Amino acid sequence: MKTAKALSPIIRIAKYTIADEVLQKSFVIMSAVCAVFVFLTRDCYQGNYMVNGQLLAAGTVVRVVSHATFHFISAGVMLMAALLAMRVLRRDRSDGMQACILSKPITRWQYVMGKIIGLWVLSALIMFILHSIVFFITSINFQVIMPEYLIASLLSSLNLFFVVVAVLLLSLLMPDIIAFICIMGIGVTGLVADGISALSHSQMAQAMLQQPGVYQQSGFTGWKIIYYVWPKLSGVQQLASSLIGNEKFPGFGSLYPVINVFLYCLVLGALLFRRFREEDIV
Repeated sequence: MKTAKALSPIIRIAKYTIADEVLQKSFVIMSAVCAVFVFLTRDCYQGNYMVNGQLLAAGTVVRVVSHATFHFISAGVMLMAALLAMRVLRRDRSDGMQACILSKPITRWQYVMGKIIGLWVLSALIMFILHSIVFFITSINFQVIMPEYLIASLLSSLNLFFVVVAVLLLSLLMPDIIAFICIMGIGVTGLVADGISALSHSQMAQAMLQQPGVYQQSGFTGWKIIYYVWPKLSGVQQLASSLIGNEKFPGFGSLYPVINVFLYCLVLGALLFRRFREEDIV
């Protein structure tokens, strides 16, 4: 009974958040741009592609283009989630909505949780719809059915949760645009670090390291520790993408990015609740 009573305000605030964001012009414009981009990718599936002088099969082309589209959609919706989250608390405060809501029998943690869930559900729903459009395009037009595409979309929504929580926290500590830039910097830095790591483990790099006179570092260095501790947003994205067209389970070792981002969500969420308790509501 107490649990239902505590959840009711959270659900109401989440519904209000979704309804409020949907009515914003910026949300409509961003959603329309994403939808147009997805439909424009239809032409990419119909092209002829050659690798090493051999024409790729239609099924291979569909999967390659679908992978690329999956990443573009996920990155675009992460950008959208950051833009939505960076101003929601400040707008509620300037409009007097925070004072109105918290004057009722609603605690601060319920208000914050409602905002988190509302923004996350809205962004995850938009991403799932866009990925579903790609799924239906490949299924109907090209007879390539990839149900794992939708599963990958659900897994990728973990990154959206991280973005929402992190931006809400940073928006309380710094100007909105700086909070947005910080989150983009975290994502880009992680992507570059993963690229450098993949390059260092390539056959060419290994062959160069095995040459005499080339110094090889061993053990954990400071940079390696930072690399493994850094938020693995790109790792979650790569894991989700690996499910597309792959019948084998990636393995438990590849679940580290999911665990990493999940723990960050818990820590940042706790910091957000603690910081918002200290806010002056006027």
